[in-house]
Amino acid sequence: MTYAGDVSPEQTWEALRSRPDAVLVDVRTRAELTFVGRPDLAELGRPLVAVEWTRFPGGDRNPHFVAELEQLGVRRDQPVYFLCRSGVRSVAAADEATAAGWDEAYNILDGFEGGVDDAGRRTLAGWKVAGLPWRQD
Repeated sequence: MTYAGDVSPEQTWEALRSRPDAVLVDVRTRAELTFVGRPDLAELGRPLVAVEWTRFPGGDRNPHFVAELEQLGVRRDQPVYFLCRSGVRSVAAADEATAAGWDEAYNILDGFEGGVDDAGRRTLAGWKVAGLPWRQD
């Protein structure tokens, strides 16, 4: 592991609540954000930063990932928590950010929806299952 570490959705929420410089970056596609839902940080008075790790619909890697983080004001000196659907793309994003100079790049375990249960549904873990605030467009 080259990034700062793996944290649970609950640990992420607590960090966002207690550290004013912490930022949540959702690396899912725009389609996922629109149709599946997104974390709602309104009660914390801060925005969700969204930068696609891969592009929809082709799944191509976003070659401008780091540049887009910078354009959206994500600084290298602040703790950054990366979120995807199940905690796979967010590992890659945390690795990339670390390689680009971020000191505190974290992966959020189980992502927004977690893995699938025996019925093929995402009901086991993740941001939504933890009962953390989220919304759907």
